[in-house]
Amino acid sequence: MSISPARTAAFDILLRVECEDAYASELLHSSRYLDLSSSDHGLATELVMGVLRWRSLLDKQIAEHSSQKLARLDSEVLTALRLAAYQLLFLDRVPARAAVHESVELVKRAKKRSAVPFANAVLRKLTGVAAGQAGVSAIDNAQRLGELAASSAHPLWLVERWIHEFGFETAKRVSAYDERIPEPVIRVTHPTIVDELKNQKIDLSPGHVLTSAYRVVSGDLTATRQFRSGQVMIQDEGSQLVSLLVGGGANILDCCAAPGGKTRTLAVRNPDASIIAMELHPHRARMLRKLVRETNVQLIVADARNLPLTALFDRVLADVPCSGTGTLARNPEIKWRLKPEDLIDLQARQVSILRSAMQGVSPGGRIVYSTCSLEKEENSAVVEKAMSVDHSFRVLECRVELERLRSQGELQWEDIGSLTSGPYLRTIPGVHPCDGFFAAILEKL
Repeated sequence: MSISPARTAAFDILLRVECEDAYASELLHSSRYLDLSSSDHGLATELVMGVLRWRSLLDKQIAEHSSQKLARLDSEVLTALRLAAYQLLFLDRVPARAAVHESVELVKRAKKRSAVPFANAVLRKLTGVAAGQAGVSAIDNAQRLGELAASSAHPLWLVERWIHEFGFETAKRVSAYDERIPEPVIRVTHPTIVDELKNQKIDLSPGHVLTSAYRVVSGDLTATRQFRSGQVMIQDEGSQLVSLLVGGGANILDCCAAPGGKTRTLAVRNPDASIIAMELHPHRARMLRKLVRETNVQLIVADARNLPLTALFDRVLADVPCSGTGTLARNPEIKWRLKPEDLIDLQARQVSILRSAMQGVSPGGRIVYSTCSLEKEENSAVVEKAMSVDHSFRVLECRVELERLRSQGELQWEDIGSLTSGPYLRTIPGVHPCDGFFAAILEKL
């Protein structure tokens, strides 16, 4: 029996995530896997994201049935074991024999033949474990910090932070949300596109937060003409909401623009504006240019910590690099890489970017500082540090802008108060049906 393309792709992607700090979502949508059939790509995605979401629980099960410590295993062997364990414990429709056999074949393919008897032995024992016993339902019975972290497959230190910040019940909802597969969400700029997509068997349902958002219930969106031509793009509702907070102006700067979702929203909403999209990394800038095709966008490769521009802007978006703890449902590998000390390093970079961006705002203009992080160090603390040095700005109430968006028919979420924390925007996964975002609106005096 040969190895299926889906399992081969999943193994290769997981190995790169493990060994190269690559990002699974980017690899899954890279050109290397364009030739996978729709069903194979779907299974590969399920396997990759499932292993990353539940890695600590999978490792616990493997360790209980292993004669060797996991730390001593080669990455190729452990990755193959995780793949099989996920299928055995979580996927009812995958035959156990296929999951075990192909994972053992992957060990051979990786030229680790000496580990084949060991892998066989571990997987035979795992086959007897009741399917799904380590699954999501265990979250409902969690009463203590350690149990919640273990049952939801999250690092203990991260769950502890969330309990301290949000309370136990909200931390529980965040953790549960992270372990579910989020529906793809698109932003639709013209109502006829919805009908066109439905005619191509794309089943859509209205978004929960924004009237321009639609959730893809079923169908292969990436195969449609509208997606391939850039008429629709996948963008979480929280991310879309941050873009809308920027508002309009004659000239707009997007400081950290890739991958380009927010840039494109700004360009479409402000067709007469001159927009500069800045990105530090050339390869990400190229990715942005493919996505953002609007002619009013000029792309610059530069470091936002040192703006190479003398012009001042009416509106500036500083959507800074961050830990990404608000996006763990889409990027589960983050929770296994992130360390508490990383937040301090990230904060220093974020403060530097925000302070630099503040220098580019014209009097009466605004800057929106945003992250997809749930961590205070990257959010309100950054704003406070930047404003303690530059007193020429004031913080505006995000609630006022949210009420404006609702009056204009763009925001449909009823409980505006739940979207704010003090003067700031804050969406929380599980509390809101989207990723976790923070945003602050600062106005130049």
